[in-house]
Amino acid sequence: MREGTDERLVSEAFEFIRSQLSVVPPGQLQQASLQEKVTFLIDKLHRPIRVCGVVKNTGEPGGGPFWVSQADGQVSVQIVESSQVDLQSARQHALWNSASHFNPVDLVCGVRDYLGRPFDLARFIDPEAGFIARKSKDGRELKALELPGLWNGAMAKWNTVFVEVPAITFNPVKTIFDLLRPEHQDL
Repeated sequence: MREGTDERLVSEAFEFIRSQLSVVPPGQLQQASLQEKVTFLIDKLHRPIRVCGVVKNTGEPGGGPFWVSQADGQVSVQIVESSQVDLQSARQHALWNSASHFNPVDLVCGVRDYLGRPFDLARFIDPEAGFIARKSKDGRELKALELPGLWNGAMAKWNTVFVEVPAITFNPVKTIFDLLRPEHQDL
């Protein structure tokens, strides 16, 4: 352990990751030694960060920010797509419909460590984040296995901060008809 590390500093670091990075450490960490706590904190702080600008949910298709439980007992904020949710489950359907915000419309990434060295981004992927998505081609419904995407797998182990941005920053064009929206008419 680094010289000078004390319980107060470790406690402040835990408060920071909880309040600023929305990291909920696993419960068993409370009983861990000071060295184990410091190791956990270094691991949580020494990773890439993404600041996601999200807009209020107005019913557009897509995902949004949710709390997600990890296999190791940790809870973190992640971007979840509808394909990852069991909408047949009344509980999950209700949670999905209660989302206050929508997918990131702006994204700022910090991909270098405190010494300016680039992170090995492959270390921060959740390879288990693949899911079955329903697609259609020529009027025929298909199921597709999607590997971890940018939001929900490739950045799953990044530190994530969500900030609300003005709705005007979100002007989607998912179909040709979206170009008829007023926000796309001001030439």
